[in-house]
Amino acid sequence: MSSSAILDVSIPKSTLKETQYPDNSEPATILDPLPASIHLHDLKLAPHMELEQAQQRGRLKCSSCGGSRMFFCYTCCCLVGVRQQEIPSVKLPIKIDIIKHPSEVDGKSTAIHAKILSPEYVTIYTYPCIPEYENETDKVVLVFPGPESVSVEEMTQILQNTAATKATDSPPEEPPHKRPRAKEMPEGTQHAEGQTSGAKHTGGGAEAGKEGQIETPEPSLLQRVVFIDSTWNQTNRIITDERLQALLRVELKTRKTCFWRHQKGSPDTYLATIEAVYYFLKDYHELCLRQEYTGQYDNLLYFYTFLHTLINKAKTTAGKGERDPREKKETTERRQREGGMV
Repeated sequence: MSSSAILDVSIPKSTLKETQYPDNSEPATILDPLPASIHLHDLKLAPHMELEQAQQRGRLKCSSCGGSRMFFCYTCCCLVGVRQQEIPSVKLPIKIDIIKHPSEVDGKSTAIHAKILSPEYVTIYTYPCIPEYENETDKVVLVFPGPESVSVEEMTQILQNTAATKATDSPPEEPPHKRPRAKEMPEGTQHAEGQTSGAKHTGGGAEAGKEGQIETPEPSLLQRVVFIDSTWNQTNRIITDERLQALLRVELKTRKTCFWRHQKGSPDTYLATIEAVYYFLKDYHELCLRQEYTGQYDNLLYFYTFLHTLINKAKTTAGKGERDPREKKETTERRQREGGMV
């Protein structure tokens, strides 16, 4: 699922500086080594040098809210102590809506990663604020696991069938007026009406494209994807909202999480929000757009991979030695009460 899974597990505080985390909570650690199916090291990512330097400088105050932050402010959705030109910007093929549970602590959510890295394509809403999808249900899907959910590949076929049915039921449109051949157009008007495809303007009136017409790509069947950002126990309030009931549900059934706060008792196919966004787009690119994937969306995991590496190093530094069981239990209980997370 696309929820932020919660499990309060910590490393000895002596092994980590407090400034190594982008929020004010206690440090947490991963539970297990990376699953064999996950290869974060194979991603095509922008260099992390800017984040490494920011980490060394420590926390700074957000210029908007004044909160003590590192890398970015999860409240204001802006960078802190990091130069914008050094952070990758990811262009997406579709719009992303993330519905965040009101009880989900901003500092715990990976949804902010998507918003900062793709600000023009990602919008975060706090429930009960949900966009109106009533007239777009054939172009919007909801990523959420369950018995009624389909795979990305099945989603593609369903959207195609829906579009075909809608086209059959719609009244026929008048045929568009045929544009004149390029050679019939007055001299100098080709560029004014748009660059014709298939050839450059040569000044000699060469034909460009079939019939000299401008070719436009076929519009995508899918225009928007909705994700829910919450813990598993909190999702029922959002997923049962009547405004989401008409949306086709999609599940990323073959993907496994490597999130360091995987929720206890839930399958390893329940993903952190940023994982779900990334894997959906990757599958969509390959299975729906039928294009070769060459890392176009890898930088959505830019912050995620850096934090993952940071926490792994901290765990290694901590070593395998166990603290006094009583001290460990008291620390864990205290952090559970405080909700301490990365």
